[in-house]
Amino acid sequence: MTLARFCDRRGLEGALSDGVQDVSGKGDEMSQGGADEGVQDDVQQATFGGGCFWCLHAVFEQVEGVSAVRSGYCGGGLPDPDYAAVCSGKTGHIEVVTLRYAPEQIDYADLLAIFFAIHDPTSLDRQGNDAGPQYRSAIFWHSEAQRALAQQAIDRLTLELGQAVVTELRPAEPFYAAETGHQAYFRKNPEQAYCALVVAPKLRKFQMNFPRLRRADTI
Repeated sequence: MTLARFCDRRGLEGALSDGVQDVSGKGDEMSQGGADEGVQDDVQQATFGGGCFWCLHAVFEQVEGVSAVRSGYCGGGLPDPDYAAVCSGKTGHIEVVTLRYAPEQIDYADLLAIFFAIHDPTSLDRQGNDAGPQYRSAIFWHSEAQRALAQQAIDRLTLELGQAVVTELRPAEPFYAAETGHQAYFRKNPEQAYCALVVAPKLRKFQMNFPRLRRADTI
């Protein structure tokens, strides 16, 4: 039995929220994290691709200082792609999550540390049994400061691992929200086979390795 996800369309139209340039018209409002709404004037954006977005979404919505998370697609040439199109591997898009976070509560460097810990940045176009260009490792930076920190992290990790880190470092590009059914998928479907066998271990790894960065109200 393969643990790779099957490619289907679970989409329903939903409301959009602001953030990365979201030009899709799909998805629901960004799932809420634990940051105080009072820091919204100082909120910043981060966008990561590291395999299945169900995994990244499950982890980052438990991070202290992250106020919202949305799963979607970034980096391709086809306007407003759907899940089936992205799964074909022909659109050039990457499955990503985009985050709103408060720098007063969580450093971008900490977000990078979490990101690199919960996926394999040395695996090209593959994470576990999920294979295809849509699963490649990527960081879409939203400022020169983010770009510099991400490059430093990649260089440091390359030395530590003694092998090439294949994570792409790219300026932010148009973001297309994934269909409603994909948003916060693990939280809504924790017993689903892929969630139990693939997503849950990544979430436990975050919880064990980054206890100080975990929201106090998460289980």
